[in-house]
Amino acid sequence: MLPVTLRTEPAETYRRPALPLLSELVGRIGADGDHFLIVERLPDEPDVFAQVWHETGGDYQLEYRDGAPDRHFQAFVPTAAEVVGVMVRWARREEGWGVGPAWERLEFPAAEVAPLAPEVEEELTELVRDGLRCGYDDRAALSENAEEYLVSGGVRPVSRAQAEHLVDRLWRERLAEQAGWVGETDPERLARAFASLDAAGITARENFACCRSCGLAEIRAAGREDARGFVFFHAQCTEGAVAGGDLWLLYGGFEQGEEFAASVGREVTRVLDAVGLAWVWEGTARDAIRVTGMDWKKRLGG
Repeated sequence: MLPVTLRTEPAETYRRPALPLLSELVGRIGADGDHFLIVERLPDEPDVFAQVWHETGGDYQLEYRDGAPDRHFQAFVPTAAEVVGVMVRWARREEGWGVGPAWERLEFPAAEVAPLAPEVEEELTELVRDGLRCGYDDRAALSENAEEYLVSGGVRPVSRAQAEHLVDRLWRERLAEQAGWVGETDPERLARAFASLDAAGITARENFACCRSCGLAEIRAAGREDARGFVFFHAQCTEGAVAGGDLWLLYGGFEQGEEFAASVGREVTRVLDAVGLAWVWEGTARDAIRVTGMDWKKRLGG
């Protein structure tokens, strides 16, 4: 699997694709409505991407950007195979990945963004950092939250460009911070546990819905039709864990009966044990499972 997200002109998105899929997508572009492919590394870095444009019968216009406007380059190559080779080396950060094509720098003026008022920037910085610590929102969602947060009576004190500029700066800070984390983190252990439960017929969803009521109303439709039960934690649970508290897991069965619901709870705790996470639970269907002692270091774009 390649550590990237692929985006196509027909609005398809593929996360961690296999190499054959990248080859297939590059090989097909050229027709109306399907001219380009964008590749973004994981974790996502602001203004870092590779992309290709192609019209049937012509060369492939290959580009990459490495952050600043003066780090945007293009080259023209004749075959899809060459495009795929460059993109794979770029995705894997191989030394000398760009050797081969004749790169030329593209000129783009730096966008001017008006500074935020100090008190606005301070308030939004804390909002965005809270979202980054939770770790589930991408840059687009964080920017939208920052833009809308202080809207009142039709007055919009923050533009989308200002919100994106702030989010990109804080996103880079978080990426630099997580670069120092070593090994599997507790949220990654939790994700592994949820993936195992989901595969076993228990619909398992992280950071699901805004609250308990919405989560319980929506969880049945969120998984397989033949799922036996569910487990999830909602956004408020995530915020509690980020603040240093226990992570509350809500669970139950899609069949009626407290004993069946409790059996789902036992299945959840067995999987938590298997991934090395501590928990507290009284063992009855009326008691939530609390994952204890978590160090909430959730990598962006994990």
